[in-house]
Amino acid sequence: MPSAFTPVKVAKAAAGLKLYDTASHTTSVFTPIKPGEVGIYVCGATVQSSPHIGHIRAAVAFDIVRRWFLKLGYKVTFVRNVTDIDDKILDKAAAAGQQWWARAYYYEREFTHAYETLGVLPPTVEPRATGHMSDMIDLIERIIANGHGYVVTDADGKPTGNVYFDVASWPHYGELTHQKQTAEVDEAAAVADRMGPSVDAAGDDKYNPVDPADASPDKHDPRDFALWKAPKDTDPEDARWNTPFGVGRPGWHIECSAMSHRYLKDGFDIHGGGLDLRFPHHENEMAQTRAAGYDSAARWMHSAWVTAKGEKMSKSLGTGLSVPSVLAEHSAWVVRYALGSVQYRSMLEWSDQALVEAQAAYDRIANFIERAGVALGGQPARDEIEAVSADDLPADFTAAMNDDVNVSGATAAIFTAIRSGNTLLSKLADHADSDEARAEVRASLVAVRAMLDTLGLDPLAEPWVSAGAAGGAGDGADESPEHVALEKLIGEQLAARAEARKAKDFAKADAIRDALAGAGIAIEDGPQGSTWSLK
Repeated sequence: MPSAFTPVKVAKAAAGLKLYDTASHTTSVFTPIKPGEVGIYVCGATVQSSPHIGHIRAAVAFDIVRRWFLKLGYKVTFVRNVTDIDDKILDKAAAAGQQWWARAYYYEREFTHAYETLGVLPPTVEPRATGHMSDMIDLIERIIANGHGYVVTDADGKPTGNVYFDVASWPHYGELTHQKQTAEVDEAAAVADRMGPSVDAAGDDKYNPVDPADASPDKHDPRDFALWKAPKDTDPEDARWNTPFGVGRPGWHIECSAMSHRYLKDGFDIHGGGLDLRFPHHENEMAQTRAAGYDSAARWMHSAWVTAKGEKMSKSLGTGLSVPSVLAEHSAWVVRYALGSVQYRSMLEWSDQALVEAQAAYDRIANFIERAGVALGGQPARDEIEAVSADDLPADFTAAMNDDVNVSGATAAIFTAIRSGNTLLSKLADHADSDEARAEVRASLVAVRAMLDTLGLDPLAEPWVSAGAAGGAGDGADESPEHVALEKLIGEQLAARAEARKAKDFAKADAIRDALAGAGIAIEDGPQGSTWSLK
């Protein structure tokens, strides 16, 4: 990763970036708190069981947001937490005869593998809740000292371990999710409000069941929520922490306030997460952070749900589709493309047709990249693709990404460039392979791959190359369509190199070899011809 002393050069295009804010229900120009830097906190997984595509859709959505900031030239600090202790983890571990921490770590590794397989960049830091108990305790003490929290005591006046946030003491409660009358209709938020509770219409949320601690008769107000809670009788001894307000463990919301402040300090640019976390999780998080005396996020962004026949996919409702089951039938590239095919705020309907369309997109993309590489005698190196600034990308792509990360518009720009590139390729022979014509094809190829790379989809980048172009499906990865396509792509370049050597055009032969080497492909010449392997 770049050091803290790496100079930041923000693209001119950054001035045009507009992002939606859940709290204000408006889209506005993004201005970083610190020039040249962006701090992002995204709620990560509760590692109770295997990841499903709803989890990964949120990860892919914010990965694309992060990649656009990087392409704009910002230094990005990206924090994604791991909730490794909660009721579900404890209960499921007990039912399976497991140590709760062993179960959490096992599934944390599954999530990490899913992120890596689908090309999600690793976070700058990935803190675990269990590693930040002192931070949470300190934060709760500040909230109590400021008059916005209270400790429940027993008949003898001793603390029970239950601590609640006093909602009535905080007049700003509800500013994140309260529906405001604006000219812009936030349909995704309206759907979430209809399907779950809000500060105006409290009730059961089938996606986020009420924490038993939040149903306690000890609360002063029904809206109050647990900052810290006494252990259940079934909780193991190593899932309890001693605090000034009694033995217990954290409430659901406090960890994110503590960890975002720990790593991004007082006030940061963006807080992200799935749409179902707006209430109660993010509403409560915003309130307790500010009640502790700290600034909360300047902007809140929420990715919409993955739906099946209009209903949110949910593991708790038995409608979640596991990532391993999807990857058993489709390449990782295709799954990522499908998950990131619409703007992050749009509901994503998951279907076989969506995956068919993603595979067709890959075929069109791979065909152009292959043909252009063969015509040029090699591919531009990855370093060159990564170095393309947002200011040098096609204007329609940049405009779409600056429009609240409108991936649909950005994808349309990619296919417009591919159509133009294919036209240039068809005319290349008419130019008698002139330097001018080759330069046009090369510029088109670089632009297409740079746009794809911004979305994490350049087929000649990791992890796609190591996994067989676009990531093999199932156990037969080596025989996947993507591997076959890569074999054909490289094979044709090796054939062109062989013809060049036969014609004693060693400059062209060396250029093909160097281009392949730049893409991470090693060539070995032997008596039976040339063979290739991934470095």
